[in-house]
Amino acid sequence: MRKLIIENHTQGEFPRPEIYPDKIKNNLIAEITVKNLTCRSQDLKYRFRIFTFAKVMSTDLLEPQVVELDNLNEHREIVTYMRRSAPLNTSQRTALEQYGHLILEYPVGDLRQHFEHPERPLTVEIGFGMGRSLVLMAKANPERNFVGIEVHIPGIAQCVYEAGMAELKNLRVLDADAIQVLREMPDNSINCVQLYFPDPWQKKRHFKRRFVIHERMQLVEQKLELGGTFHAATDWEPYAEWMLDILDNRPDMENLAGKGNSYPRPEWRPVTKFERRGLESGHKINDFIFKKIK
Repeated sequence: MRKLIIENHTQGEFPRPEIYPDKIKNNLIAEITVKNLTCRSQDLKYRFRIFTFAKVMSTDLLEPQVVELDNLNEHREIVTYMRRSAPLNTSQRTALEQYGHLILEYPVGDLRQHFEHPERPLTVEIGFGMGRSLVLMAKANPERNFVGIEVHIPGIAQCVYEAGMAELKNLRVLDADAIQVLREMPDNSINCVQLYFPDPWQKKRHFKRRFVIHERMQLVEQKLELGGTFHAATDWEPYAEWMLDILDNRPDMENLAGKGNSYPRPEWRPVTKFERRGLESGHKINDFIFKKIK
């Protein structure tokens, strides 16, 4: 039997969950697993927590106990992001309604097929924040298609607002785990993957959450076309050193600045909010551009 708890909220407010249990056909049940699923409909978010039950040999009805997800023994894939709630302003709320056609619904399959000209080179940006730089790049490169992946709903709303106001036809966004999106893409299908100022996950126990690790870079290489590029930027020096150590030791990738070097800041990359914050804090900005050579 399954019991489905639906929590819904808008603007960061969490009301009490409504519980809808299935009809219990047998006498006794005991909870054995818990899984979390999340989906989105504009700014209304639904969290589905599915509890799976099994019959037990007893005469007393057991009270199911919720298991904290962090304490589960089952294997859960490590994610590179953290979801945060924040209220939407008026323009963002309007954008979700007026420019909803710019938002793809996961699963998306081959991202190229969501554009009027799927044959054009595809750039995928992972974690675009509020989306200003992504919109500027799409506007400056109408001959290229852009897809932005983000899990921050106000950022998605702001991005589609600015893209809609600019009447862009070469930009789409979606709320999803970038790793899952990449896995579903055909091999050799992406021209450029962009990762600008990702969470550096500063604590050692969180290093496994960093996007730039060998396992994830292998996936990126697999999806890049020959000659395609991976472009990363960070203002966190320890993460820059970490990135360089990983990327310089990928045999299928070539450092366009030369091994051991960061790439001079390209003029065509717009300044992001996080970049400005880093500069104001006295941090050095490091860009890395690596090309797939085989």
